Amino acid sequence: MMMQNKFKAALLAAALLMSSGAAMAEQNFWQWLGNFSRQKGVQPVDNKTYSDECGSCHYAYPPGLLPSKSWAKLLDEKALNDHFGENASLDKDTLKTIYDYAMDNAAEKSWYKRSRKIALATEDGDAPIRITEVSYIKRKHHDIPEKMIKGNKDVKSLSYCNACHTKADKGIFDSDTVSIPNYPDWD
Repeated sequence: MMMQNKFKAALLAAALLMSSGAAMAEQNFWQWLGNFSRQKGVQPVDNKTYSDECGSCHYAYPPGLLPSKSWAKLLDEKALNDHFGENASLDKDTLKTIYDYAMDNAAEKSWYKRSRKIALATEDGDAPIRITEVSYIKRKHHDIPEKMIKGNKDVKSLSYCNACHTKADKGIFDSDTVSIPNYPDWD
């Protein structure tokens, strides 16, 4: 009986240590915990300028999918002249609106759970300029066969989030809302 209690105590101590590590990793964990507006997923895009400008060429990624250091690289005036091979330059006012929106809603500034996980995954090292470079996102998609993504004419790449995440526009990226085109039975 005493051995069983020691084992339970050791197990409880290990669980507390593991959870405190996660808690310490959260920037101002107690503020996050006490905030009742924290939610799952990622804050959906709610800025018309951002949505219209970015969404005119590709899926308008919610800013919470990348940290601010990534947005600073991506939304640099010179960087936009060669935005993944395209000229995406913007006038100064539009760029400021988009830059400020992305920076204010970047992963590490969000109360959304998935954004917080992305913030943790990107806090060290270089700033990823593609969401497909974020280790958290790579890990969440590692078990999907390549034929369902690159080999799928209706998906092509992980960067087309909304091809499979049916509620991406609402900031919901959980597995319950995934529907991979041309693979209706995949689970």
